Order: sequence, then structure tokens, then C-alpha cells
Amino acid sequence: MTVAVQTGTWQLDSAASTVALRHKTLWGLVTVKGAFTAVTGAGEVRPDGSATGTVTVDAASLDTRHAKRDTHLRSADFLDAGTHPEITFAVRGADRLAGDGVRITGRLTVRGVSRPVSLTAHLTGASADAVTLEAEFTVDREQFGMGWNQLGMMRGLTTVTAGLRFTRTAS
Repeated sequence: MTVAVQTGTWQLDSAASTVALRHKTLWGLVTVKGAFTAVTGAGEVRPDGSATGTVTVDAASLDTRHAKRDTHLRSADFLDAGTHPEITFAVRGADRLAGDGVRITGRLTVRGVSRPVSLTAHLTGASADAVTLEAEFTVDREQFGMGWNQLGMMRGLTTVTAGLRFTRTAS
């Protein structure tokens, strides 16, 4: 896709966006999947083509379709949603790559702990009024203070997938 993204401010379309995760548990035998039902965000594309912005996820909105597990994932053992209600990804830069690629750098904050993250997203749709990005990346939950691992059941990385649609706001 060679469409240039228009400069200006962009608002995340929460109804058309998703942020989900998956993690292998029970010694890698079962994959737990969940999605955050409350996602907001905004950004700006500058005249030089670079971009900044923030995507915010309501930590308590995680839904794995298992109420007891969701309560545990929202607890202090994991997301600690009562103390840290938001998970944020603050984009510090986004630069177009060849084809549909976009190199995104920023800081991911979970449980009050911030770490740099660099990932490649794919521009799956772009027009004068809307932009859609899709990305998949892994997170080491222990780097964010989520070390709970009873009997070694939860090893490895958590995979985060995002499909984010932004609409251009009036100038």
C-alpha cells in the first residue's frame, strides 16, 4: 500500500478497534485468549510523516470468557487493575517502511512499570479520513511485575494483537 497518511490529528475508533492477548499456560498445553473491551486513543501525523500518540486500555476490561480467571488476571497477581487501571502505549515515533510496514517505537506501561517497545505494524487500510493498523508483538510479563507462576504453569511470553482504526478529526 503506497497511500500517504494525511497530516493532522486522529482519534481511535473504539468500536472498530481491538486489543487482545494470548498466553500458553498449563506447561504450554492450553492457550488462554482474552480481549480488552475498553480501548481509547489519539495521535498526530506531522508534516514530515512521523507520528506520535497514545493508546490506552482499561485493565479491568480484560475478558477471557471465564469470570474466575478474569478476576484473578485483574488482581495484584497480574494486572493489578484496582491500583493501575490503565495500560498505555505511548507512541514516540512511527515511520513508514517499504510496502505496508510501519515501524513504531514507544513506551508500554503496565502496573506502573514502563518499558521501551519497538514493533512493526501493518497499514491495512488508509484513506483521507481513516487509517487501520494491525500489529502483533510479545511481552515478557515478568518485566512488568507479573511474576505469578504457580507450579511453573505460566512460562514464556504473552502475545498481544491489535487492530486499531483511527479516524481523522476536523482541523
